[in-house]
Amino acid sequence: MTNQIARDNLGHLFWERKALKDMSNAEWEALCDGCGKCCLNKLEDEDTGKIDLTRVACRLLDDDTCRCAQYEIRHQFVPDCIVLRPDTLHEHAYWMPATCAYRLVWEGRPLYDWHPLISGSEDSVHRAGVSVRGMTVSEFDVADDDWEDHIIEEPV
Repeated sequence: MTNQIARDNLGHLFWERKALKDMSNAEWEALCDGCGKCCLNKLEDEDTGKIDLTRVACRLLDDDTCRCAQYEIRHQFVPDCIVLRPDTLHEHAYWMPATCAYRLVWEGRPLYDWHPLISGSEDSVHRAGVSVRGMTVSEFDVADDDWEDHIIEEPV
């Protein structure tokens, strides 16, 4: 979720060998694939619990990089931005994108071939069509009551 993630000098397949709670901060951050889907506003059906993604993005999402433009100080602008950590993942996994590496590792599933840790390229998530690059609108431009008009299928 940072703008630049250092993936060098991390242990080979560390996510397969370490529990999430035992990962260093660098390893934890490297799990982020940079798809930007976690920064999309979501709608939850109160009756079914179903989560729908909208293309309405957090005001801090950079639509080109699919990264937070103010990651380190995001709470100054978005106080309720969730800080995802190993000890809170169980609370948030239900709304996280199905392709999210944090969710995949938490569920004991492998990362996709397009994940930068596998492909070696930061751009592979975009080339695979999994990111939200170029498809978002700012939450400043859409009234809350109109978010339903912007529901999208998760890019997978």
